[in-house]
Amino acid sequence: MAVRLSLSSHFTYRRLLRFTLPTMVMMVFMSLYSIVDGVFVSNFVGKTALAAVNLIFPVSMALCTIGFMVGTGGSAVVARTLGEGKERLAQEYFSLLIFLTLAVGGVLSVLGVAFTPQIALALGAEGQLLEDTVRYGRILFAGQTAFMLQSAFQCFFVAAERPGLSLRINIAAGLTNMVLDGVFIAGFQWGLAGAATATVLGEMVGSVIPLVYFARRNGSLLRLRRPGRFYGGIVGQACLNGSSEMVSNLSASLVNILYNFQLMALVGEDGVAAYGVIMYVNFVFVGTFLGFALGSAPLVSYHYGAGNREELHNLFAMSLRLMAGAGIVLTLAAEGASALLVGAFASYDPELYQLTLRGFRLYSLAFLCMGMNLWGSAFFTALNNGAVSAAIAFLRALVFQVAAVLLLPLALDLDGVWLAVAAAEVPALGVTACFLAAKRKKYGY
Repeated sequence: MAVRLSLSSHFTYRRLLRFTLPTMVMMVFMSLYSIVDGVFVSNFVGKTALAAVNLIFPVSMALCTIGFMVGTGGSAVVARTLGEGKERLAQEYFSLLIFLTLAVGGVLSVLGVAFTPQIALALGAEGQLLEDTVRYGRILFAGQTAFMLQSAFQCFFVAAERPGLSLRINIAAGLTNMVLDGVFIAGFQWGLAGAATATVLGEMVGSVIPLVYFARRNGSLLRLRRPGRFYGGIVGQACLNGSSEMVSNLSASLVNILYNFQLMALVGEDGVAAYGVIMYVNFVFVGTFLGFALGSAPLVSYHYGAGNREELHNLFAMSLRLMAGAGIVLTLAAEGASALLVGAFASYDPELYQLTLRGFRLYSLAFLCMGMNLWGSAFFTALNNGAVSAAIAFLRALVFQVAAVLLLPLALDLDGVWLAVAAAEVPALGVTACFLAAKRKKYGY
């Protein structure tokens, strides 16, 4: 019979993978249902509709980074507090952070719906592309609160020692999205409105069920309860800790928008559609890296809070080796399966297929270093060092990528756009390695 793993357990490679596997599978599964969205839109609605989705979705993702920040940064604070033996206080911190996410998400939903046309115009949409972007975006923004809560709960489930339950809930959310994509787009022929509605209903499953679970008595370490007071310092600490993940995801959204501008200038609407396909497939590989980083982070936070440096060193060494190996394996897998993956989206249009295939093969080189950088940033978040984590994320996801996407096309034309992320990950890896070496004595890992 398998031993039940808790935050305080001693971890071997097998146990670490077993503990983080639900989060990895959850992140990959969420990527898969995003891919299903793209497949249905591309094949049943057309490449203009796909371009519309790819123009507006990064804006929704940018807003969602607040929920991701609260989840990653807050779960580090909560797990550390649990490691200090203060369970009731940890529950109050958790509750306050969830209620704040709910309130902020409501405000952003209202603003997003109200200003969708202005956002679409600012992104460069016009004509049919503008109409499609507004149609899809308004429904997407209406579900922004659910999207933010879903992102936050993913991290808190791990701190609550319930990563398996989080996986099951997110599978349910993903299946809801997938099935309704088929019903609304292929069956009812609702087009982009159907795609957006399916996405929002999936997000509601992923947010409402956790709200109900944590609001009632449950077998986990966390429960929603009325906070005794407003812990402003804890909110600030959670936001600082999670700022790296927010910066990383916000920067990714901004860089995606910049990519779209560059591609519109170089090859037009087909370039935006091709980049969208690459991003859909990219989610699966990034999800594996990110799932491990998020799944292992509460373990690091707990043992840091408990002062267990021996186990902290054990987790560090194993994670380092696993991420290095995963980078090689996933890069080879992406290159080998590129034709199959791209064909699922663009086989109906030979020109779009060839454009996307070359782009994805060049882009996939980024996976060699990407996992180490994502894990390194999450590792410092888990140690409650938001400043270092944010520095890694800011340099990697914004400074290096913006520089690459602006400069490389001057020398390599379109290939420079596809290679920009891979080029940015290399100096980011150097930054990550320097911080890991510089802080090893302070934290004892």
